[in-house]
Amino acid sequence: MPADRLTLPADPGPFSFEPARTALLLIDMQRDFVERGGFGESLGNDVGLLREVIPPLQEVLAATRAAGMTVIHTREGHCSDLTDCPPAKLNRGNPTMRIGDLGPKGRILIRGEYGHDIVDELAPLPGEVVIDKPGKGSFYATELHELLQIAGITSLIVTGVTTEVCVHTSVREANDRGYECLVLADCVGSYFPEFQEAGLAMIAAQGGIFGWVSPSAAYLEALSAVNPAAVGAATSRGRSRST
Repeated sequence: MPADRLTLPADPGPFSFEPARTALLLIDMQRDFVERGGFGESLGNDVGLLREVIPPLQEVLAATRAAGMTVIHTREGHCSDLTDCPPAKLNRGNPTMRIGDLGPKGRILIRGEYGHDIVDELAPLPGEVVIDKPGKGSFYATELHELLQIAGITSLIVTGVTTEVCVHTSVREANDRGYECLVLADCVGSYFPEFQEAGLAMIAAQGGIFGWVSPSAAYLEALSAVNPAAVGAATSRGRSRST
């Protein structure tokens, strides 16, 4: 790569990373959360707020792939017999539509069901890591930390849903394990606008207590230093898919 380290403007200050030691983390961009008829909508949420992150995230994903960086996807869900879903989690939510119940997209948040999988717009490519996690955090009861250590990853570009739940939990877990996290503000989403604003502010507060926050445009501009032609072509393809 032409640049060992790239730097971009962020809150609370510049974020610097080595592309070869950085992974893009896409958290839980699953049909059950972001499509109509899924678990998120059954709880009375407006999934349109989460779908707003798909177009900018398509550009980020395409550019990251073009730059030859590591890409990791996560999916929250459970075994078919629910043995990895504690009662405290199972018994929450809409009483008529719980985890494991049959919904329009199959059994809700059950591994292997249609609704559990990642949306078509952000589908993993062959060879990209997909982490199946039973909890909110990406590190809890998964092999993520070990995989990152083997790959020599020290920084994470964090995207996905929802900002105040799975994204926040994952960033806090990553911070405790020594990873530097950049959260792309327009590539994470919440069902609640006030939670989105507060969640992002909490990450960058007190000098970046959990990490850094920036718009995806700043990340894409920094990546263009790696391979301007490839990144430009990739983001153009991302924009065309989103229209």
